[in-house]
Amino acid sequence: MESPQAIKQRFEIIGNDPSLNRAIEKSIRVAPTDISVLVTGESGVGKESLPKIIHALSHRKHAKYIAVNCGAIPEGTIDSELFGHEKGAFTGANQARDGYFKEADGGTIFLDEVGELPLTTQVRLLRVLENGEFMKVGSSQVQKTNVRIVAATNVNMLKAIKDNKFREDLYYRLNTVEINLSPLRERRSDIHLLFRKFASDFATKYKMPTIRLTDKAIKALENCSWPGNIRQLRNVTEQISVLETSREVDEETLYQYLPKNSSNLPSVISEQKSSKNDFSNEREILYKVLFDMKNDLNDLKKLTLELMEKEDDEKFKKENQGLIEKVYGNDDEDNRFTDESPADQLEILQVPDYKKQQTKAIETEDSYDYAEDIEEEETLSLQDKEVELIKKSLERHQGRRKPASDELGISERTLYRKIKQYNL
Repeated sequence: MESPQAIKQRFEIIGNDPSLNRAIEKSIRVAPTDISVLVTGESGVGKESLPKIIHALSHRKHAKYIAVNCGAIPEGTIDSELFGHEKGAFTGANQARDGYFKEADGGTIFLDEVGELPLTTQVRLLRVLENGEFMKVGSSQVQKTNVRIVAATNVNMLKAIKDNKFREDLYYRLNTVEINLSPLRERRSDIHLLFRKFASDFATKYKMPTIRLTDKAIKALENCSWPGNIRQLRNVTEQISVLETSREVDEETLYQYLPKNSSNLPSVISEQKSSKNDFSNEREILYKVLFDMKNDLNDLKKLTLELMEKEDDEKFKKENQGLIEKVYGNDDEDNRFTDESPADQLEILQVPDYKKQQTKAIETEDSYDYAEDIEEEETLSLQDKEVELIKKSLERHQGRRKPASDELGISERTLYRKIKQYNL
């Protein structure tokens, strides 16, 4: 049995972190068997290396090894790709075709991103795992295959099962042995080793001197969270190798290439805790918004009633300048009750200046008795005034809502709802 160090050299795996060594040791031990293996870990941690180790150290090493990216195959064709199809099974099937499970008979199939498989395909895959049987698309003939299945995923499988996106029985058949690869932020001692390996490779590829980091730059590199893991580190190393003229990279230069959101803070929070906090925060924000709206509404009512009772507008504005600014902000007087104003968003109907309407009525009718009747019948109920204004406007425009809403300074939708509300 080969040692983990020999395996790392053979498959060009860089790193001395205990968690990485443990994953390689498990791969070496499980390789001679035929049991299914599930490799888990975040995207970019190098999950594709472990299935190659398992196949190379197994008794199937002289047979085919086929890697399938389940997330890259369209849902409508994945059954055909995996299990094959008969001629005429679907549009475009001009001839029969063997799938990957037939081609890899006696060998190993690596199902990358297995969590993306459709539920119908999961049923077929479960049958293969249980008894090695499958049927081509469009065929009723059962075929046999002898393959070793190694799967990998970056999906939280238990959550996918709970959300009915992955079959629980298939999960336990795949997960006979689970091998987890830790993210790069949990293997900080390996980050600089990987950087040096990538820098050397790119120096050879582009025929230029190898880049080096200063001591402070090394610390900055290791303190980065690296959400994209090894793949992201490789891309950053390639960028620096190509773009920087100086072969010694200091901390300030390195920061130009590091992710903007990188920090020393923990990057992963358990989904249960995160979900709970998110819900709590959203609920608190909603309560605060509703509370502020209620306060603004009360202030607006107070301001409206005061406007109806005050005789000296200028004096009133000076006395209540703070309240006016709180309710209306920096809005112009002409725009305070437009459709875009907060008042219309709260669906509060504009209350006209009753003093001016009373004066106009006196001038047109030339009757003091009429003016006295208005004063006697006038009420301070905002709802009654609202109903009265809507009725008058609808009568004036012969029941047409559009011109009535324009006159009242509210949207037609708001006017329609108030007509229904007051049974007008």
